[in-house]
Amino acid sequence: MLKKSVTFPRTDSVKFFKTLNQRVNQYFNEKGIKRTGNAKLWLKTLVMFGLFLSPYFLLLTLNLPGWSQLLLTIVMGIGMAGVGMNVMHDANHGSFSSKSWINRLMGSSIYLLAGNVYNWKVQHNVLHHTYTNVHGHDEDLEAGRILRFSEHTKWRKHHKFQHYYSILLYGLLTINWAITTDFLQMFRYMKRGLAYGKFPSPLANWSKLVISKVIYAMIWVIIPLLLNLVWWKVVIGFFVMHYTAGLILSVVFQLAHVMDEAEMPLPREDGLMANSWAIHQLKTTVNFARKNRLINWYTGGLNHQVEHHIFPNISHVHYQKIAKIVRETAAEFGLPYKEYGSMRQAVIAHFSHLKQLGSKPTMA
Repeated sequence: MLKKSVTFPRTDSVKFFKTLNQRVNQYFNEKGIKRTGNAKLWLKTLVMFGLFLSPYFLLLTLNLPGWSQLLLTIVMGIGMAGVGMNVMHDANHGSFSSKSWINRLMGSSIYLLAGNVYNWKVQHNVLHHTYTNVHGHDEDLEAGRILRFSEHTKWRKHHKFQHYYSILLYGLLTINWAITTDFLQMFRYMKRGLAYGKFPSPLANWSKLVISKVIYAMIWVIIPLLLNLVWWKVVIGFFVMHYTAGLILSVVFQLAHVMDEAEMPLPREDGLMANSWAIHQLKTTVNFARKNRLINWYTGGLNHQVEHHIFPNISHVHYQKIAKIVRETAAEFGLPYKEYGSMRQAVIAHFSHLKQLGSKPTMA
């Protein structure tokens, strides 16, 4: 990651964000509703936790045939991704509830997903939402040497096959959280003095990470073994659950930013970006399947990434309504509003873009 400071112009030359913010505020004032979650979000929370945890207790208490055990671990993975996208994500943005203690409680669900609140807030809220698609600053573009998500990343010979093998790697997202990523991220972020809010005590932060990992291992590995589940079934079930969740989360994330339509601008020599922060979000973010009710419901509005990136502190339950305001305001100011009509179209476009990025630069 680069260390040169990046800044955005403080003034919006076309007054886009000021106008948009006024219109969105007016919408909430006229409706008399809060910008945070509502009863629909609480109901969805119960459903997602049910999908995630109910199969776990069934596996521990019932003597089921192997095929049904495998099916239940897949359901757990679907629920795991659902909790991450709908509950944890809103809560750690402070938009699940108007009460901070509820946000902290629901945000802590990330520990059940094998993650860490501090790491997630730094990577997502600070680095990704501030420096969206800026090479060297947005860690969501970093994939080591294995994948090339940006034209500014060094090309290697094996990248020409990445549109084939990338899907196999996407499923490893959350299992990497559980094993290595959190430790590496915390070391890196603490060393750089990064935080979302008050900088935490190093001792307390590291202690919380280690203790949460021990508890995580006890819940998902030790307890099943103590209840006489066969060790290799526990290993396979753990992997299948994580692989299912990781695949869902990775694909949803990539469809928003690793697309041909999503720009990846670089700052000037002095670190200044070309556009104000809000316009930058419009140019670097893509929506998909905005009118698909099932996708809207399950992905926690992450298919409305344009709305989410401009208003990260508004709960996703409102994105469908404010999308019209954002789209019309962008058009009024001659700014882009990028989207794909269906998830299928977006997935095809993503892997096509990976193929393009995998081509040797001189031949692309």
